[in-house]
Amino acid sequence: MQIDIILEPDLTPEQVTELAVAAENYGFRTLWHSNYHQNPDAFMMLVPAAMATRRIRLGVLAISPYEIQPLKIGNALLTLNEMSRGRAVVAIGGGGSVMGACGMKLDPKALRMVRGVREAVEITRWVVSGRFCPGYAGELFKVSRPFRHGWKKAPTARVFTCSTGEKMLELAGRIADGTQMSDVTPEKIDSHMAHLRQGLAARQQPADDFRIGNFWAWHIKEDREKSFYEARRELVFRGELLPPKYDMLPYVTPEERQLVIDKWQNFAKAFWTRSGHIEDVPPSIVERLISACSSAGGLDAIDRQIERFRVFERAGLTELSIRLFDEPMAGLRILAEHVLPKFERYEPPAAS
Repeated sequence: MQIDIILEPDLTPEQVTELAVAAENYGFRTLWHSNYHQNPDAFMMLVPAAMATRRIRLGVLAISPYEIQPLKIGNALLTLNEMSRGRAVVAIGGGGSVMGACGMKLDPKALRMVRGVREAVEITRWVVSGRFCPGYAGELFKVSRPFRHGWKKAPTARVFTCSTGEKMLELAGRIADGTQMSDVTPEKIDSHMAHLRQGLAARQQPADDFRIGNFWAWHIKEDREKSFYEARRELVFRGELLPPKYDMLPYVTPEERQLVIDKWQNFAKAFWTRSGHIEDVPPSIVERLISACSSAGGLDAIDRQIERFRVFERAGLTELSIRLFDEPMAGLRILAEHVLPKFERYEPPAAS
Protein backbone atom coordinates (compact mmCIF):
# COMPACT_ATOMS: atom_id res chain seq x y z
CA MET A 1 0.00 0.00 0.00
CA GLN A 2 1.23 3.47 -0.87
CA ILE A 3 0.32 6.81 0.70
CA ASP A 4 -1.46 9.75 -0.95
CA ILE A 5 -1.90 13.25 0.43
CA ILE A 6 -5.11 15.31 0.29
CA LEU A 7 -4.77 19.04 0.91
CA GLU A 8 -7.04 21.68 2.37
CA PRO A 9 -8.45 23.65 -0.58
CA ASP A 10 -7.74 27.10 0.92
CA LEU A 11 -4.00 27.09 0.30
CA THR A 12 -2.30 29.45 -2.14
CA PRO A 13 -0.83 28.14 -5.41
CA GLU A 14 2.61 28.73 -3.94
CA GLN A 15 1.80 26.61 -0.88
CA VAL A 16 0.31 23.82 -3.00
CA THR A 17 3.43 23.78 -5.18
CA GLU A 18 5.73 23.75 -2.16
CA LEU A 19 3.83 20.83 -0.66
CA ALA A 20 3.82 18.98 -4.00
CA VAL A 21 7.58 19.28 -4.32
CA ALA A 22 8.10 18.11 -0.73
CA ALA A 23 5.64 15.22 -1.13
CA GLU A 24 7.39 14.11 -4.32
CA ASN A 25 10.78 14.18 -2.65
CA TYR A 26 9.49 12.15 0.29
CA GLY A 27 7.95 9.48 -1.98
CA PHE A 28 4.19 9.97 -1.66
CA ARG A 29 2.18 8.69 -4.62
CA THR A 30 -0.46 11.35 -5.33
CA LEU A 31 -1.20 14.88 -4.20
CA TRP A 32 -4.96 15.50 -4.29
CA HIS A 33 -6.59 18.94 -4.31
CA SER A 34 -10.12 19.09 -2.92
CA ASN A 35 -13.00 20.67 -4.82
CA TYR A 36 -15.16 22.89 -2.58
CA HIS A 37 -17.56 25.69 -3.37
CA GLN A 38 -15.72 28.50 -1.58
CA ASN A 39 -12.23 27.77 -2.90
CA PRO A 40 -10.24 28.28 -6.12
CA ASP A 41 -10.56 25.98 -9.12
CA ALA A 42 -8.83 22.72 -8.20
CA PHE A 43 -7.47 21.98 -11.68
CA MET A 44 -5.91 25.41 -12.03
CA MET A 45 -4.43 25.25 -8.54
CA LEU A 46 -2.42 22.19 -9.57
CA VAL A 47 -0.91 23.74 -12.69
CA PRO A 48 2.09 25.35 -10.91
CA ALA A 49 2.68 22.06 -9.09
CA ALA A 50 2.58 20.23 -12.42
CA MET A 51 5.30 22.50 -13.76
CA ALA A 52 7.48 22.18 -10.64
CA THR A 53 7.39 18.37 -10.22
CA ARG A 54 8.27 15.35 -12.34
CA ARG A 55 7.05 12.18 -10.61
CA ILE A 56 4.20 12.69 -8.15
CA ARG A 57 0.68 12.23 -9.49
CA LEU A 58 -1.71 15.17 -9.23
CA GLY A 59 -5.41 14.64 -8.59
CA VAL A 60 -8.69 16.51 -8.17
CA LEU A 61 -11.53 15.20 -6.01
CA ALA A 62 -14.44 15.12 -5.90
CA ILE A 63 -15.90 16.51 -9.13
CA SER A 64 -19.60 15.98 -9.86
CA PRO A 65 -21.12 15.88 -13.36
CA TYR A 66 -24.05 17.80 -11.94
CA GLU A 67 -21.79 20.81 -11.39
CA ILE A 68 -19.53 20.49 -14.46
CA GLN A 69 -20.62 18.79 -17.69
CA PRO A 70 -18.48 15.65 -18.19
CA LEU A 71 -17.06 16.91 -21.48
CA LYS A 72 -15.58 19.88 -19.61
CA ILE A 73 -14.30 17.62 -16.83
CA GLY A 74 -12.49 15.66 -19.50
CA ASN A 75 -11.08 18.79 -21.13
CA ALA A 76 -9.76 20.10 -17.81
CA LEU A 77 -8.25 16.74 -16.89
CA LEU A 78 -6.61 16.33 -20.28
CA THR A 79 -5.10 19.81 -20.04
CA LEU A 80 -3.66 19.18 -16.58
CA ASN A 81 -2.43 15.79 -17.74
CA GLU A 82 -0.53 17.24 -20.69
CA MET A 83 0.98 19.94 -18.49
CA SER A 84 2.10 17.32 -15.97
CA ARG A 85 3.32 14.94 -18.69
CA GLY A 86 0.89 12.16 -17.86
CA ARG A 87 0.43 12.40 -14.10
CA ALA A 88 -3.13 13.73 -13.73
CA VAL A 89 -6.09 11.92 -12.19
CA VAL A 90 -9.64 12.91 -11.33
CA ALA A 91 -12.17 11.30 -8.97
CA ILE A 92 -15.80 11.77 -10.03
CA GLY A 93 -18.62 11.55 -7.52
CA GLY A 94 -22.33 12.14 -7.46
CA GLY A 95 -22.56 15.20 -5.22
CA GLY A 96 -20.66 17.56 -3.04
CA SER A 97 -20.02 21.03 -1.73
CA VAL A 98 -20.60 22.87 -4.99
CA MET A 99 -24.01 21.31 -5.58
CA GLY A 100 -25.19 22.12 -2.09
CA ALA A 101 -23.98 25.71 -2.35
CA CYS A 102 -25.85 26.12 -5.64
CA GLY A 103 -29.11 24.96 -4.09
CA MET A 104 -29.20 21.57 -5.82
CA LYS A 105 -30.94 18.95 -3.73
CA LEU A 106 -28.69 15.93 -3.17
CA ASP A 107 -31.31 13.28 -3.89
CA PRO A 108 -29.52 10.24 -5.36
CA LYS A 109 -32.70 8.67 -6.73
CA ALA A 110 -34.01 11.86 -8.32
CA LEU A 111 -30.61 12.63 -9.82
CA ARG A 112 -30.09 9.00 -10.87
CA MET A 113 -26.69 9.43 -9.34
CA VAL A 114 -25.17 6.05 -10.16
CA ARG A 115 -26.18 6.42 -13.79
CA GLY A 116 -24.90 10.00 -13.87
CA VAL A 117 -21.48 9.04 -12.52
CA ARG A 118 -21.28 6.14 -14.97
CA GLU A 119 -21.92 8.42 -17.94
CA ALA A 120 -19.51 11.04 -16.61
CA VAL A 121 -16.72 8.47 -16.27
CA GLU A 122 -17.38 7.13 -19.76
CA ILE A 123 -17.34 10.58 -21.37
CA THR A 124 -14.27 11.69 -19.43
CA ARG A 125 -12.37 8.54 -20.38
CA TRP A 126 -13.26 9.13 -24.04
CA VAL A 127 -11.88 12.66 -23.88
CA VAL A 128 -8.58 11.81 -22.20
CA SER A 129 -7.98 8.80 -24.43
CA GLY A 130 -7.35 11.03 -27.43
CA ARG A 131 -9.36 8.61 -29.59
CA PHE A 132 -12.04 9.77 -31.99
CA CYS A 133 -15.52 9.78 -30.47
CA PRO A 134 -18.57 10.24 -32.75
CA GLY A 135 -20.53 11.67 -29.82
CA TYR A 136 -22.15 10.30 -26.70
CA ALA A 137 -25.88 9.72 -26.41
CA GLY A 138 -26.32 9.18 -22.70
CA GLU A 139 -29.58 9.21 -20.83
CA LEU A 140 -28.46 12.10 -18.60
CA PHE A 141 -25.44 13.62 -20.36
CA LYS A 142 -24.90 14.01 -24.07
CA VAL A 143 -22.16 15.16 -26.41
CA SER A 144 -23.82 15.92 -29.75
CA ARG A 145 -20.68 16.66 -31.75
CA PRO A 146 -17.73 14.41 -32.56
CA PHE A 147 -14.48 15.09 -30.74
CA ARG A 148 -10.87 13.98 -30.71
CA HIS A 149 -8.03 15.73 -28.92
CA GLY A 150 -5.26 15.15 -31.41
CA TRP A 151 -2.78 17.17 -29.37
CA LYS A 152 -2.67 14.47 -26.68
CA LYS A 153 0.94 13.36 -26.27
CA ALA A 154 1.32 12.27 -22.63
CA PRO A 155 0.32 8.91 -21.13
CA THR A 156 -3.44 8.84 -20.61
CA ALA A 157 -4.90 10.44 -17.49
CA ARG A 158 -6.74 8.19 -15.08
CA VAL A 159 -10.42 8.52 -14.16
CA PHE A 160 -11.56 7.30 -10.73
CA THR A 161 -14.91 7.38 -9.01
CA CYS A 162 -15.61 8.60 -5.50
CA SER A 163 -17.48 5.55 -4.24
CA THR A 164 -18.47 4.49 -0.75
CA GLY A 165 -22.02 3.13 -1.14
CA GLU A 166 -22.70 -0.38 -2.45
CA LYS A 167 -23.92 0.51 -5.94
CA MET A 168 -21.25 3.12 -6.47
CA LEU A 169 -18.52 0.66 -5.47
CA GLU A 170 -19.86 -1.94 -7.88
CA LEU A 171 -19.95 0.74 -10.60
CA ALA A 172 -16.34 1.69 -9.91
CA GLY A 173 -15.20 -1.88 -10.28
CA ARG A 174 -17.02 -2.23 -13.61
CA ILE A 175 -15.93 0.90 -15.46
CA ALA A 176 -13.34 3.13 -13.73
CA ASP A 177 -9.54 3.14 -13.44
CA GLY A 178 -9.80 3.19 -9.67
CA THR A 179 -11.87 4.55 -6.81
CA GLN A 180 -11.61 6.69 -3.72
CA MET A 181 -13.73 5.67 -0.76
CA SER A 182 -14.39 8.17 2.01
CA ASP A 183 -13.89 7.74 5.75
CA VAL A 184 -14.35 3.96 5.72
CA THR A 185 -13.10 2.71 9.08
CA PRO A 186 -10.82 -0.34 9.42
CA GLU A 187 -13.62 -2.35 11.04
CA LYS A 188 -15.90 -1.81 8.01
CA ILE A 189 -13.46 -1.96 5.11
CA ASP A 190 -14.02 -5.64 4.25
CA SER A 191 -17.72 -5.19 3.45
CA HIS A 192 -16.92 -2.26 1.15
CA MET A 193 -14.23 -4.25 -0.60
CA ALA A 194 -16.72 -7.08 -1.21
CA HIS A 195 -18.97 -4.77 -3.23
CA LEU A 196 -16.02 -3.39 -5.15
CA ARG A 197 -14.88 -6.89 -6.04
CA GLN A 198 -18.35 -7.71 -7.35
CA GLY A 199 -17.94 -4.87 -9.81
CA LEU A 200 -14.44 -5.94 -10.77
CA ALA A 201 -15.70 -9.47 -11.43
CA ALA A 202 -18.37 -8.11 -13.77
CA ARG A 203 -15.92 -5.99 -15.75
CA GLN A 204 -15.94 -6.65 -19.49
CA GLN A 205 -12.19 -6.16 -19.82
CA PRO A 206 -9.66 -6.84 -17.05
CA ALA A 207 -8.65 -3.74 -15.12
CA ASP A 208 -5.16 -2.39 -15.76
CA ASP A 209 -3.65 -1.58 -12.36
CA PHE A 210 -6.99 -0.75 -10.72
CA ARG A 211 -6.31 1.58 -7.77
CA ILE A 212 -8.23 1.52 -4.49
CA GLY A 213 -7.96 4.41 -2.05
CA ASN A 214 -9.70 5.65 1.06
CA PHE A 215 -9.90 9.22 2.38
CA TRP A 216 -8.60 9.30 5.95
CA ALA A 217 -8.49 12.29 8.30
CA TRP A 218 -5.06 12.81 9.92
CA HIS A 219 -4.84 15.12 12.95
CA ILE A 220 -1.73 13.81 14.71
CA LYS A 221 0.63 16.57 15.87
CA GLU A 222 3.48 17.05 18.28
CA ASP A 223 1.00 19.02 20.42
CA ARG A 224 -1.74 16.61 21.51
CA GLU A 225 -4.16 19.37 22.48
CA LYS A 226 -3.89 20.99 19.04
CA SER A 227 -4.56 17.60 17.51
CA PHE A 228 -7.79 17.01 19.39
CA TYR A 229 -8.97 20.58 18.87
CA GLU A 230 -8.60 20.05 15.12
CA ALA A 231 -10.26 16.61 15.29
CA ARG A 232 -13.27 17.95 17.21
CA ARG A 233 -13.60 20.87 14.81
CA GLU A 234 -13.63 18.59 11.75
CA LEU A 235 -15.62 15.69 13.22
CA VAL A 236 -18.92 16.75 11.67
CA PHE A 237 -17.60 15.82 8.22
CA ARG A 238 -16.51 12.28 9.03
CA GLY A 239 -18.55 9.74 7.13
CA GLU A 240 -19.88 7.93 10.20
CA LEU A 241 -21.66 11.11 11.33
CA LEU A 242 -23.05 12.31 8.01
CA PRO A 243 -26.80 12.28 7.34
CA PRO A 244 -28.93 10.53 6.30
CA LYS A 245 -27.24 7.34 7.52
CA TYR A 246 -25.51 8.52 10.70
CA ASP A 247 -23.82 5.10 10.89
CA MET A 248 -21.72 5.44 14.09
CA LEU A 249 -22.46 1.90 15.35
CA PRO A 250 -20.70 0.08 17.00
CA TYR A 251 -18.60 3.03 18.14
CA VAL A 252 -21.45 4.41 20.25
CA THR A 253 -24.57 2.86 21.75
CA PRO A 254 -27.95 3.30 20.03
CA GLU A 255 -28.91 5.85 22.68
CA GLU A 256 -25.67 7.78 22.20
CA ARG A 257 -26.16 7.67 18.43
CA GLN A 258 -29.56 9.30 18.81
CA LEU A 259 -28.04 12.01 20.98
CA VAL A 260 -25.46 12.77 18.29
CA ILE A 261 -28.24 12.95 15.67
CA ASP A 262 -30.24 15.30 17.88
CA LYS A 263 -27.18 17.49 18.52
CA TRP A 264 -25.66 17.24 15.03
CA GLN A 265 -25.92 21.00 14.49
CA ASN A 266 -23.63 21.48 17.48
CA PHE A 267 -20.96 19.45 15.68
CA ALA A 268 -21.46 21.71 12.66
CA LYS A 269 -21.23 24.79 14.89
CA ALA A 270 -17.86 23.60 16.22
CA PHE A 271 -16.60 23.69 12.63
CA TRP A 272 -18.15 26.93 11.38
CA THR A 273 -17.20 28.92 14.47
CA ARG A 274 -13.76 27.24 14.47
CA SER A 275 -14.18 26.75 18.21
CA GLY A 276 -13.74 22.99 18.23
CA HIS A 277 -16.21 22.92 21.13
CA ILE A 278 -19.15 20.54 20.71
CA GLU A 279 -21.93 21.64 23.02
CA ASP A 280 -24.20 19.28 24.95
CA VAL A 281 -22.41 16.08 23.91
CA PRO A 282 -20.33 14.22 26.55
CA PRO A 283 -16.59 14.27 25.79
CA SER A 284 -16.46 10.46 26.07
CA ILE A 285 -18.76 10.15 23.03
CA VAL A 286 -16.79 12.71 21.05
CA GLU A 287 -13.49 11.02 21.86
CA ARG A 288 -14.77 7.59 20.82
CA LEU A 289 -15.99 8.96 17.49
CA ILE A 290 -12.69 10.73 16.88
CA SER A 291 -10.80 7.54 17.70
CA ALA A 292 -12.96 5.47 15.35
CA CYS A 293 -13.14 7.87 12.39
CA SER A 294 -9.72 9.51 12.23
CA SER A 295 -6.15 9.56 13.50
CA ALA A 296 -5.59 11.94 16.41
CA GLY A 297 -3.22 12.45 19.31
CA GLY A 298 0.45 13.10 19.87
CA LEU A 299 3.38 11.35 18.24
CA ASP A 300 3.00 8.45 20.68
CA ALA A 301 -0.29 7.57 18.93
CA ILE A 302 1.35 6.84 15.57
CA ASP A 303 2.23 3.18 16.17
CA ARG A 304 -1.42 2.41 16.91
CA GLN A 305 -2.46 4.18 13.70
CA ILE A 306 0.01 2.15 11.65
CA GLU A 307 -1.61 -1.01 13.02
CA ARG A 308 -4.98 0.31 11.83
CA PHE A 309 -3.54 1.15 8.42
CA ARG A 310 -2.31 -2.43 8.12
CA VAL A 311 -5.97 -3.50 8.24
CA PHE A 312 -6.60 -1.38 5.15
CA GLU A 313 -3.56 -2.86 3.46
CA ARG A 314 -4.61 -6.45 4.16
CA ALA A 315 -8.12 -5.70 2.89
CA GLY A 316 -6.71 -4.73 -0.50
CA LEU A 317 -6.26 -0.96 -0.54
CA THR A 318 -3.50 0.08 -2.93
CA GLU A 319 -3.23 3.52 -1.37
CA LEU A 320 -4.43 5.35 1.74
CA SER A 321 -5.29 8.97 1.00
CA ILE A 322 -4.43 10.96 4.09
CA ARG A 323 -6.11 14.33 4.52
CA LEU A 324 -4.04 17.09 6.13
CA PHE A 325 -5.60 20.10 7.83
CA ASP A 326 -3.81 22.85 9.79
CA GLU A 327 -0.05 23.27 9.29
CA PRO A 328 0.09 20.84 6.34
CA MET A 329 3.87 20.95 5.91
CA ALA A 330 4.36 19.86 9.52
CA GLY A 331 1.80 17.09 9.01
CA LEU A 332 3.52 16.00 5.83
CA ARG A 333 6.84 15.82 7.61
CA ILE A 334 5.40 13.69 10.43
CA LEU A 335 3.92 11.29 7.89
CA ALA A 336 7.17 11.14 5.94
CA GLU A 337 9.23 10.39 9.04
CA HIS A 338 6.92 8.04 10.92
CA VAL A 339 4.37 6.48 8.53
CA LEU A 340 5.73 6.37 4.99
CA PRO A 341 8.77 4.19 5.88
CA LYS A 342 6.33 1.49 7.05
CA PHE A 343 4.67 1.28 3.64
CA GLU A 344 5.66 1.37 -0.03
CA ARG A 345 7.44 4.44 -1.33
CA TYR A 346 6.11 5.49 -4.71
CA GLU A 347 8.40 4.82 -7.66
CA PRO A 348 6.73 5.92 -10.92
CA PRO A 349 6.96 3.88 -14.12
CA ALA A 350 9.86 4.81 -16.36
CA ALA A 351 7.46 6.15 -19.01
CA SER A 352 6.18 8.83 -16.62
